[in-house]
Amino acid sequence: MNLVEEQCVEDLADLLYNFLPGSGNSRTAFPLAAAQVQCQDLWTGGSKRPAIVQMLSSTLGQRRHKFSSLMLTIVRQSMTWRRGKGDPLTRAEVNALNVLLLRLSLKVPELNDPAFLDSLPSDQIEPETPPAEARTTTLSDELAKTLSARLIGLFDHPPQRRGYEYEGFLTELFAAYGLTPRAPFKLTGEQIDGSFKLHGETYLVEAKWQAGLTGQSDLLTFSGKVSGKATWTRGLFISNSGFSVDGLKAFGTGRRTNIICADGFDLHQVVHNRLSLIDVLDGKLRRAAETNQAFVPVRELL
Repeated sequence: MNLVEEQCVEDLADLLYNFLPGSGNSRTAFPLAAAQVQCQDLWTGGSKRPAIVQMLSSTLGQRRHKFSSLMLTIVRQSMTWRRGKGDPLTRAEVNALNVLLLRLSLKVPELNDPAFLDSLPSDQIEPETPPAEARTTTLSDELAKTLSARLIGLFDHPPQRRGYEYEGFLTELFAAYGLTPRAPFKLTGEQIDGSFKLHGETYLVEAKWQAGLTGQSDLLTFSGKVSGKATWTRGLFISNSGFSVDGLKAFGTGRRTNIICADGFDLHQVVHNRLSLIDVLDGKLRRAAETNQAFVPVRELL
């Protein structure tokens, strides 16, 4: 394995740790999942996390053709085990698994089936924020192509489903860069389309998929949501169709912005041109701090 694969195995071990027990179960456990795909000899036992790392590394290095089957078996057993504990496997966890597998140039069709993903609970645990040096700043060719195709493919969905698929794409995009995204959640009287962490700061997300340009009223509403949270909270407003010039000007007059903005072309440039999402967000933040402009397109930042 190369260094990228070794790092990915470590990330997979962290994610999969709570999927199954290491032993002591006659129906669902990591050694049983390994045995089901004829890799039982690759489970060494002992401390759970090192054993997971060893199993993943050995399977990837010695029986790569079994790796996808192993992931699918682990997920199937986890669905049974976690439900029995009253802590069912979530869509966000499977989405995170799919993103990590893409970093290995692997894709398990069953785990990407929309009907299967829709059947999973949407509640998401918020994993520990990885250290900055461990975060991904560039995407692999395979992952970049997959995300680019998914972004373009959003237009193929019926209008009533595009917003839902758009949120799923954004979750995968943030996860690909190690930004620990949280799925959409509801608070009393309002909907938040998700959140992520960047350099230790929490950002709320508003995602709009609509035909017209986003104007001042939507920006003010989202800014108000952010202002109503903790003082250190910030916001990212993503409008696929972009923002009206008048709306941005009115929004930035007489107030300090607590949000930054991105449009669909920004996202296309990130995934199609292999830009670092982290660098793009940092650029937008710096420009907002310098000019109070909530939206500066990527093409101007570069």
